[in-house]
Amino acid sequence: MNWLSPLISSSPVAHAIAMLSLVCVAGMALGSLKVRGVGLGTAGVLFAGIIAGHFIRPVDPHTLEFVKEFGLVLFVFTIGLQLGPGFFASLRRQGVRLNLIAAAVVLSGTVLAVALGQFLQMDSAAVLGVLSGATTNTPSLGAVQQTLATVPAMTEGRLALPALAYAVSYPGAIAGVIGTLLVLKAVFRIDPQREAALADEQRSRVEPLENCTLIVENPNLAGVAIDDIPARLETGVTVSRHRRAGETEVHVALGSTALQCGDALVAVGTRAALERFRCVVGRRSDEDLRRAPGGVTYRRVVVTHKDVIGKTLGELALDTRHGAVVSRVTRADIELAATDDLRLQFGDMVQVIGDGASLEKTAKLLGNSVKELNETHFIPLFIGILLGVVVGTMPIAFPGLPQPVRLGLAGGPLMVALVLGRFGRIGKLPCHMPVSANLAFREFGIALFFAAVGLAAGPKFFASVFSSDGLLWLGAGLCVTVLPLMLMGVFARGVLRTNYTVLSGLLAGSLTDPPALAFATSITRSDAPTLAYATVYPMTTLLRILCAQVLALVLFQ
Repeated sequence: MNWLSPLISSSPVAHAIAMLSLVCVAGMALGSLKVRGVGLGTAGVLFAGIIAGHFIRPVDPHTLEFVKEFGLVLFVFTIGLQLGPGFFASLRRQGVRLNLIAAAVVLSGTVLAVALGQFLQMDSAAVLGVLSGATTNTPSLGAVQQTLATVPAMTEGRLALPALAYAVSYPGAIAGVIGTLLVLKAVFRIDPQREAALADEQRSRVEPLENCTLIVENPNLAGVAIDDIPARLETGVTVSRHRRAGETEVHVALGSTALQCGDALVAVGTRAALERFRCVVGRRSDEDLRRAPGGVTYRRVVVTHKDVIGKTLGELALDTRHGAVVSRVTRADIELAATDDLRLQFGDMVQVIGDGASLEKTAKLLGNSVKELNETHFIPLFIGILLGVVVGTMPIAFPGLPQPVRLGLAGGPLMVALVLGRFGRIGKLPCHMPVSANLAFREFGIALFFAAVGLAAGPKFFASVFSSDGLLWLGAGLCVTVLPLMLMGVFARGVLRTNYTVLSGLLAGSLTDPPALAFATSITRSDAPTLAYATVYPMTTLLRILCAQVLALVLFQ
């Protein structure tokens, strides 16, 4: 083993990689330990890094800096890709209210951190670290460190304070948010399982797609093409099968097919839409045309061909090109009506109606490649990261601030990833990453970040945490964690009557705290907290990054 001794001086990169790997192994083992179903998760790597950094010879700082920034970029970019499709939709309806409450938590916590820092006469750099640690928000810590590095005359000792204060206040924040959820549960006498059942009932009220057989009895529809039926576009109903009056065979309902009285149609839509459509067409029939003769069947096809991504069903014109009709589209486990203006995204599951030949042609056109569905497309991935770096380093001037604000390597890639996740492509290149690959890259990135931050903070951590300053950081962090959460939690539950499963996910998301989310899903035995968490997470992360940067510029101007 003597050959390992000169490794530190002869090959600092190899030494850094070995230490990072060792810290990640130990940290993930530590994070897997759970008390009543709650554990540190990947955050255990941070504390393993602190311990290793304290007892082992320091790692090359330049290597740690690169690893820290690269890990942060991977983490936020993969989060943005996953949440992008639902992020903009979440800004509508209930999502607006949830994001406003989360924003109130962020802003009140920021104001409280500054006030406590002044009252307790804390170093401004430590205040920024306490704010990031008390809200368990890693990207804001990265933004703080990037901003402080650009401040003139910033000493190395003060530059290390945010990471130290973050590490001290982080464990208290995890305990604080879980304790807040328990206090709210006790104060309002909440039964979590009953709340979960109510949440599931409310979500089930979203009307699923149904199909029914209609008989044409409206004489005004004689000679009218299926595409020209009044109210078809307004209701979003799709007609998939057609049988001529007096015949037995069923055919694909092409848009150009002219109707006659007595014709039978299979319509697909929500129950309310089908009822409005029936009022125009005629009457319902109990006959199931899907079992009638004629050779018409269906097939589920996955959209993977780059030439159709981003095109609408109307632009594809499958009925005129291949004699097939799309009856419904499934995206992220949600069934969508197959309207002409619906744009296809990579990975959409399309249900196509037609005969054998038309289904084969349609499948070839749409791609239907399971292999491509399970592949990660790296060209758009790296293009997205490049664009994220450009956006993150772009200066944004605000009146009254001495320096422009930058989204940084946390906010820039996150913003770009949200947009790419929403639109699903760069030109014809699909921005698709399988869920398993996304989680792997995300965990890898945050593990690298935590390991680098812990190793850098380790040499001074224990001297700080057991000092008077460390106790101040811990106490201030608990206040910054608990008080805004308790205030907004009481308001959301007592005034707005927010369901507890939604409220728990909201509060966990406003602190971007995965352990708190795990506790919420465990106590409610529902995935409703996850939905609320995902709704507020992107906006909360961006707001915390901006608040941290603006605060850093204001405190050090």
